Amino acid sequence: MQRPSPERYDAVAVVLHWAMALAIFALIGLGLVMKHADIPKIRVFQLYQLHKSIGVVVLLLALARLLWRLAHRPPPLPAVMPALERAAAHAGHAALYLFMFVLPLSGWAVVSTASMNIPTVLFGVIPWPHLSFLADSADKAAIHAVVEAVHKYGAYALIVVLIGHVGAALRHAVKGDVPLTRMSLAGAKETSR
Repeated sequence: MQRPSPERYDAVAVVLHWAMALAIFALIGLGLVMKHADIPKIRVFQLYQLHKSIGVVVLLLALARLLWRLAHRPPPLPAVMPALERAAAHAGHAALYLFMFVLPLSGWAVVSTASMNIPTVLFGVIPWPHLSFLADSADKAAIHAVVEAVHKYGAYALIVVLIGHVGAALRHAVKGDVPLTRMSLAGAKETSR
């Protein structure tokens, strides 16, 4: 097995990155449709169940990604990047990690404190429990209002951070100082041989 290039992420990090990206973009799309589209209530219910299922997947992938990241040092940013851009890149990545945990956990808290008490069944197959310490709370309605606001406004903040992340990656690719191949799936296949 060939070791990954020091300029690019290893295959596991790349696969986790793109799996999470796909799931997060699906969650954003589902969230916007659920809240803003004029669709039948039964369809909204189905979308909520799918949204919750993908949210749990994101939480599990985020945990795997964090553990992998702690055990495997990422490639350094190119030395040609100015210090301010390097700091912005690190801050952006920290924000993404924060959202990868806060949004699924706040969503889980929203479901656990909802007055309707609808169970979550992941992809219609696996029952997923409520957070009992929240579900059994005497002040459930107040907690629900807070975690619902965190989830909603956190999602909008994540969209802004993602726009910055994708924009910065494209800008650096065009400039040629940080190639997109650092996180490409094609390159991941080569480094895993």
